[in-house]
Amino acid sequence: MDQKQSTLRLPAEKLYAHELEALRASDKGERPVGWQLSPRAVLTFIIGGEAGGTAITPKYIGNRRIVEIAIATLLTDRALLLIGEPGTAKSWLSENLTAAIHGDSSKVIQGTAGTSEEQIRYSWNYAMLLANGPSNEAIVKSPIYRAMETGGIARFEEISRCASEVQDALISILSEKTITVPELGSEVPANRGFSIIATANTRDRGVNDMSAALKRRFNIVVLPAPADLDTEIDIVRKRISEIATNYRLGEALPTEAAVHKVVTIFRELRAGMTLDGKEKIKQPSGAISTAEAISLLVNSMALASSFGGGSVSDEDLAAGLLGAVVKDDGKDDAVWKEYLENVMKKRGSEWRSLYNACRELSS
Repeated sequence: MDQKQSTLRLPAEKLYAHELEALRASDKGERPVGWQLSPRAVLTFIIGGEAGGTAITPKYIGNRRIVEIAIATLLTDRALLLIGEPGTAKSWLSENLTAAIHGDSSKVIQGTAGTSEEQIRYSWNYAMLLANGPSNEAIVKSPIYRAMETGGIARFEEISRCASEVQDALISILSEKTITVPELGSEVPANRGFSIIATANTRDRGVNDMSAALKRRFNIVVLPAPADLDTEIDIVRKRISEIATNYRLGEALPTEAAVHKVVTIFRELRAGMTLDGKEKIKQPSGAISTAEAISLLVNSMALASSFGGGSVSDEDLAAGLLGAVVKDDGKDDAVWKEYLENVMKKRGSEWRSLYNACRELSS
């Protein structure tokens, strides 16, 4: 069994290795120092196209200009910050940009309330430290430290989840492009090609706001939610098809009608308005994102494949919808029931089966 079959989740550089190889072979553009592709080839990898007869699948479906700005930022000495609502493909774009530019997207810091300054800079192997004192061999290098050494790109996921004083450990790194190791009386300079791509969730705004000094070190690119229903449907269909292949759920792919219904429900609840703009809707407390819609449909495929008739039914969708919408039992349950009675129930025969399934679970 090869790695693609045995590994639960491959990094982008391995998942799309054949596309990256085709782009490298056909790339005639000038490659910046430390880059494995030219900026135009990186753009093709992200938005899709063709390279030497090989089809390049789009990794990000959205505004092309946003991707161009992100790539152009990484050509300069400024770091890149991708912000947006949950499910706007911030992490996905970050990973694929890193894979295309550097060929290694594994240098990742996952921001949490427990992330420490040592995880950003470096820590020590204390057994070696006690035995031999401070030395290069005793240093445990952070992903950013390793990216600086190799001229690569480090990814900092959910930076706004970290405490402000931890975030500010980046200021000197981004300004001076060095990490100082006072215990050794030395500095680690960044090699050309080094940068950081950070992501931040707008739902976390106010949790640990980034300081103005840190924000100035980033070029900020806002990733919007999908602009229209058709674009969001395309994104959802593409991702569930890829995930279904990985999990071997291809026989249970949902119908076009099922995807359309789920995306419609999510867009209306997210916007607080029906798609035709005629009726206001109460919004649930949780994030009703594109990523949630993808997860719901994948879970519905797993239900259908293992315990159903092999194809996604309205009962499978209903089970996922209830869990996706009702995060806070009190408020969200009332919001969901109101949506069922005031919107879904009135949509006629095409929606009747899904309404009945949702109503039965919600009663």
